[in-house]
Amino acid sequence: MTTRRNFLKTGSLSLAGLVIGDKLFAQTDAKATPSVEQSGSFTEQAAKVWNDFTTKRPAESARKFTSEAVEAKLAEVKAHIKDPKLAWMFENCFPNTLDTTCEFKMKGGKPDTFILTGDIHAMWLRDSSAQVYPYVVLAKNDKKLQEMLQGVIRRQADCILIDPYANGFNEGPTGSEWESDHTEMKKELHERKWEIDSLCYPIRLAYHYWKETGDGSVFDDEWMKAMELVYKTFIEQQRKENNGPYQFGRTTAKQSDTLLNGFGSPVKPVGLIVSSFRPSDDATIFGFLIPSNLFAITSLRQLAEILRTVKNNTEFAGRCEALASEVEAAVKKYGIIEHPEFGQLYAFEVDGFGGRNLMDDANVPSLLALPFLGCVDVNDPIYQNTRRFVWSEANPYFFKGKAAEGIGGPHIGPDYIWPMSLIMLANTSNDEKEIRYCIETIRDTEAGTGFIHESFHKDDPKDYTRPWFAWANTLFGELIIKLQAEGRLKDLL
Repeated sequence: MTTRRNFLKTGSLSLAGLVIGDKLFAQTDAKATPSVEQSGSFTEQAAKVWNDFTTKRPAESARKFTSEAVEAKLAEVKAHIKDPKLAWMFENCFPNTLDTTCEFKMKGGKPDTFILTGDIHAMWLRDSSAQVYPYVVLAKNDKKLQEMLQGVIRRQADCILIDPYANGFNEGPTGSEWESDHTEMKKELHERKWEIDSLCYPIRLAYHYWKETGDGSVFDDEWMKAMELVYKTFIEQQRKENNGPYQFGRTTAKQSDTLLNGFGSPVKPVGLIVSSFRPSDDATIFGFLIPSNLFAITSLRQLAEILRTVKNNTEFAGRCEALASEVEAAVKKYGIIEHPEFGQLYAFEVDGFGGRNLMDDANVPSLLALPFLGCVDVNDPIYQNTRRFVWSEANPYFFKGKAAEGIGGPHIGPDYIWPMSLIMLANTSNDEKEIRYCIETIRDTEAGTGFIHESFHKDDPKDYTRPWFAWANTLFGELIIKLQAEGRLKDLL
């Protein structure tokens, strides 16, 4: 049985080869992982003992999709990376989505792209958007890449039209192991967990694709119908008159995999939008998830810009802008709290009654990642207070061990750090020492595989989850390109 975040814990097993699908990706021995002491003083000689840095990409004939623009950028950036292990990891990770998860075809004369999340043959609206996002800036002069991205945007619109409350979709009406969930499952759905960010990420992808390429052809009638559903769903989940049409339950021993009474804990209708589940696919404790509400504000304004500029639809644009302003006012009133140590900061979740959950989860959108998504200015004092809080022991999901420190979350549980949190810390930092820590820690905790994992134990990087997690691989590649372009860490990049 497969779940959204079902994972493999390697323990101290020797992996003769990591098989993804029917391809052999890695040849590694977990016992060859360097000690914590070695990871703090990495040398090329030690690296060669650990791994010979042979590429872990599939053979060219076995790659699912190739792009000349992506290959050119890969070669360009890799040539500038001085650290041999980072260069090797970048080569493995940056094209991983295209190499292994991108199923592109023409359907009815139009591009159609199904993006696997990795080790699960299903497409998440969130993951698929984030997985292809770094390629958007390369698409203008690569027609084939443009078509692939058009296919993702069209497929996501189709998914939203099937069910705006679902998070994960099958490639067709095949059903899934979650058909027994107590909700309105359809054969096209892999899972039906309502998460605000599932509807925000497709807008982010389409908006930036349009900005980079000038191509507004993706905003066709089907896409417009999908956006009307996005707006309708957000309005329903403000729960001003009732709980709305969405209910969910699962027969499970895991509390975070189901909702109390089908709707979750009560909320007071104050203008915020309920997200029944987090980006981790874990149930919220208090329904108003603040990072996702901030993401919705940004997405609604991006949608309004598309509607005004491309579609000349001022009426719909005005509704989106009004909703964004209403949610923004509610975040300012209910989502910002006074902490005795850190001052004003964003709560992770609130209920409108005064209940609040102070924490952060590594999955994006997170409080830490808000500037990365364009939701707040990185220098905003409230964000900076929040950032200090979440990267401290005041956050119950911040872990510090022999191998590393970072943020995890309830999904895997205590003591497991998600590399995604280190990627987001680096993305939101101007401190070279802090950025260096993130890059070196990611480099030295991949357990000899050459890829980024979902999580690893704070004391033992060999104990990790998910060997094939394309979202994290892409985020790492995206970060390396950003830092190399900015001239950061010149001795490494």
